[in-house]
Amino acid sequence: MAFERNIKLLRWLSFFDDFTLFSALAIIYFSKISGSYVLGLSIFSFTMISAAIFELPTGYFSDKFGRVKTLTLGAFAFLIGSIFYAIGTNYWFLVIGAIIQGLGRSCYSGNNDALLYDNLSQSGKIENFAEENGKISSMSQLALAIAGVLGGIIAYFSFSLLMWLSTIPLIICVVLSFYLVEVKDISPIDQNILTHIKQALKNFKSSYKLQQISLTNIISFGIGEASWQFESVFIGSLWPVWAIGISKVLSHIGATFSFHFSGRIIKKFTAIKIIIFDNVVSKIINLTALSIANIFSPILMTTTSLLYGVNETATKKILQKEFSDKERATMGSLNSLFGSISFAIFAVILGLLADKLGPRDALLIKTFISFIVFIPLYKLKKAISKDD
Repeated sequence: MAFERNIKLLRWLSFFDDFTLFSALAIIYFSKISGSYVLGLSIFSFTMISAAIFELPTGYFSDKFGRVKTLTLGAFAFLIGSIFYAIGTNYWFLVIGAIIQGLGRSCYSGNNDALLYDNLSQSGKIENFAEENGKISSMSQLALAIAGVLGGIIAYFSFSLLMWLSTIPLIICVVLSFYLVEVKDISPIDQNILTHIKQALKNFKSSYKLQQISLTNIISFGIGEASWQFESVFIGSLWPVWAIGISKVLSHIGATFSFHFSGRIIKKFTAIKIIIFDNVVSKIINLTALSIANIFSPILMTTTSLLYGVNETATKKILQKEFSDKERATMGSLNSLFGSISFAIFAVILGLLADKLGPRDALLIKTFISFIVFIPLYKLKKAISKDD
């Protein structure tokens, strides 16, 4: 059946899209080309700002013209952006690559989860969303783990070769996207983009739980993603360059298992309990690792990955449950839009702090700032308990 083939293809698309050989060393490559940490991190910011700009148009495009067309557009954008990274003769080539990859990110953000949800809905298996989403995401983490090992070895000999080889999996993604089948019987929308976005915003306004889980997700993504991209610099101050990829590999392996078993874990403990537990434990672990700042710190920080996948899947489960069918991709894009803005802000702040105070102190300050996420989490927990 087309539905089953789509889900299998989504798993492999997830794998090859994140088979990014330079991922673990991206901040080092970008900082080397640009000349500073803040400019290196600004490349990630350009990606997120670009994604924020394109989020609503691509969300509308997905809802109106189809999930598969949007995914294919995203696959092409990721490939072209990666080519500009590989050329990378100066800072502005990186900026152009980041902007184009931002388009790809916006195409995937609300669209791919919506494509999975639609396929499961049409096949009468919507209750399997968390499990299937977790398995798809686990393929992504597995790819990052393998790429981390290979990337570290290749970078030791040549960063240029590393960047060009990273385009090959993205070519495979483009090819695979043409084998996906559109969900035919999803009713098309006939309203213009502004009316469609207005309705999506109205849906956010009418759901208190959606507001709180979205705010939690936006804050967590902005701070967490900026920190993740920058951690390689901190690890590089404790371990040799060739070993940086090892810590990333261990994190991705942990996340692979976390995503794979997330559906079962969520059924046993509930989504909200998992999100709260992860936020408490992960922050304690990071504070401890940064405080001791020795050769064991990177290993300790990798243990947070064992909760990461379950947290992400739990968050998506709550979001998808609250999203409306006709605005599903657009509502996901709205969430990603504000997440991208959040990342862009925190990435610049983190880069400035690192240039002034050093990587360790910058990450410590970031961790303390991240405690603000418990405000919307507390409100979300109360709202869910009240409904139950």
